[in-house]
Amino acid sequence: MSFRIFISSVQKEFAKERRWLADYIRKDAILGRFFEVFTFEEVPAQERDAAGLYLNEVAASDIYLGIIGNTYGNTNAKGVSATEQEYNEAGKRHRERICFVLKTDKPRESKQERFVAKVNSEIVRKSFSTYDELRTAVYAALANFLVSREYINVLPFDASKNSGIVLSDLSVAKIRRFVKTAREIRNFKIPAGASPDHVLMALDLMDDAGRIVNSAELLFGKKPQRFFISSEVKCMQFFADKVSKPMADYQVYRGDVFELVDQATHFVMTHIRNWVGTRDTGDTAQVPTKFELPNDAVKEAIVNAVCHRDYTSNASVQVMLFSDRLEVWSPGPLPRGMTVAMLAKPHRSIPVNPLLANAMFLMGYVERAGTGTEDIIVKCKDWGLSAPVWEDDGDFKVVLYRRGISNDAEKLPGKCRENAEKVPCKCPVNAEKVFKAIQEHPKSSNKDLCVILGLSDRAVRNQIKILKDLNLIVRVGSDKSGYWILSMPDDD
Repeated sequence: MSFRIFISSVQKEFAKERRWLADYIRKDAILGRFFEVFTFEEVPAQERDAAGLYLNEVAASDIYLGIIGNTYGNTNAKGVSATEQEYNEAGKRHRERICFVLKTDKPRESKQERFVAKVNSEIVRKSFSTYDELRTAVYAALANFLVSREYINVLPFDASKNSGIVLSDLSVAKIRRFVKTAREIRNFKIPAGASPDHVLMALDLMDDAGRIVNSAELLFGKKPQRFFISSEVKCMQFFADKVSKPMADYQVYRGDVFELVDQATHFVMTHIRNWVGTRDTGDTAQVPTKFELPNDAVKEAIVNAVCHRDYTSNASVQVMLFSDRLEVWSPGPLPRGMTVAMLAKPHRSIPVNPLLANAMFLMGYVERAGTGTEDIIVKCKDWGLSAPVWEDDGDFKVVLYRRGISNDAEKLPGKCRENAEKVPCKCPVNAEKVFKAIQEHPKSSNKDLCVILGLSDRAVRNQIKILKDLNLIVRVGSDKSGYWILSMPDDD
């Protein structure tokens, strides 16, 4: 069985790339076995002006492979380019459409921008900068095409056996904690005292011959990164709204998937602003607070990235906190059959790593029904934030916006005000210095503040007492591992 590929682009813009791709596909040991290629250049010159020739070739093909750059190309009487006509014909004929969009700093023609937006809204497309990137992306797309039709039988990464992992590489304590939690919150039908191999077999993480799959190490491994180096989470905070140096903070977290989610969520929540009320209202002595981003939405975004990422990629999950937004990057695209537009409405759950997702479900980290992205939207809107945005550009990204949070007394008891950029008035000079330092370094200890400000320990402690008495700062946790949150009480 062979599948016919129609390679489409503006002829002059990607003539070399089309020839190289056709040659590469034909000569590859696997792709050449399953695919045959049609290109413009192979049509006899006298036939190239025949009306409908290329559209007929699209209709006769199984796959439309579009390469989209900056130029829209010549148009017909209706103002539609040949490339877009071919794209439309493939959709009309229900052919597989795979598109690759050039990354460029140059402005695209206006019609081409509209065409790119149309492609983005209808199918999952990939991007490329060089021919090598294009070739790699084409190979991956065609391999996925064969896997989806079961011409190539490949188990998901998380379900693949790993001969290098043995039972002693897993933590018995982690497995026991898992069983205890899963029994409590999901009614997991495994006895509390079950042996590790019994639990692993019940989760399909080990077969009768004792062979252990990759996801067992990701879930319960003593040192998962020993086997999967990129199974870490990199967390970065930037002062500005773009990647810039110096970074405010940078952490690389390692451990099992549950530890990764918890550590990355903690990073975000301790680096965003918090609205703090006063004790003069409410029924308890506890100070009312409201974080800038909802904890549940942040955690859901990070869980999705860790659970559904491509673990065969050399890239890591990245959590990037900018001045105006949070971005969570996950290596690998959406599952086949899913589009970004589907995430904002009820949709099927198609986990990339089904065994991993099942175990995280039993621990209460994910839901099976495919409602996670909808929950993020609802939680952000309830918090007074703009709706989050998802992007699939070969890798998957979700953006949660920080600005726009409502700060009214109805949602948060007590008189609360957003942490201001300027230092509150009526503070001694040294207290202002300490307040500024805490604004910039919320995780700083007293010792850190001494170094930053060049003040003695006694002086720092005195200024901190002044700020606390003015209800401007609150310490959460210990001096060593805790962090500061700031409030700005109303001026009376």
